[in-house]
Amino acid sequence: MEFQNCFPIWDKLNTSQQSRILDSLVSHHVKKGTIIHSGSMDCTGLLLLKSGQLRVYILSDEGREITLYRLFELDMCLFSASCMLRSIQFDVTIAAEKDTEFWVVPAEVYKRILEESAPAANYTNELMASRFSDVMWLMEQIMWKSLDKRVAAFLLEEAAIEGSDRLKITHETIANHLGSHREVITRLLRYFQNEGMVRLSRGVIEITDADRLEELGNPQ
Repeated sequence: MEFQNCFPIWDKLNTSQQSRILDSLVSHHVKKGTIIHSGSMDCTGLLLLKSGQLRVYILSDEGREITLYRLFELDMCLFSASCMLRSIQFDVTIAAEKDTEFWVVPAEVYKRILEESAPAANYTNELMASRFSDVMWLMEQIMWKSLDKRVAAFLLEEAAIEGSDRLKITHETIANHLGSHREVITRLLRYFQNEGMVRLSRGVIEITDADRLEELGNPQ
């Protein structure tokens, strides 16, 4: 898999722009748990995932986390290069949820191409708009959806990502994703277990009634 086959607007760049990207392109392979980007002062560059899974999240002053969105194969991340976007600064953290391979186009290289290429600028604006939509959707969930429904939806989403109803995930991890406290998540999961929707064991949550979780997480 080569970068030029994965970058959506590659064919719309001229030869000079393509050469600059390839000459500056850096490939990384990181282990699960690695912090790739931390805060607005860390201008990593444009990320394009080759394989694996990344989590983009924010930290409160008290140290609580909440996931903004996740990145999967061939997804791109601009918030890691927010320094090149005028008047936009995001104190986000990006961490590997699995062993991950990705490319980085240095911010200064991509910024110059944005200034020269209308297709690149248009694509970047579309990508940023899509990410803002993700964040706005999250804000709506936090404001209008109760935590039990968010937990149910999260478990179903995680099962879809992993392709299994047996999830190796801690209560603390779920709390970090949803911006809650571990103790609150534990109480909800115990309630789910008492209702027959999940089965809990150390470090594992097994979904036993996906239909009821679906009904709870996405009521008609």
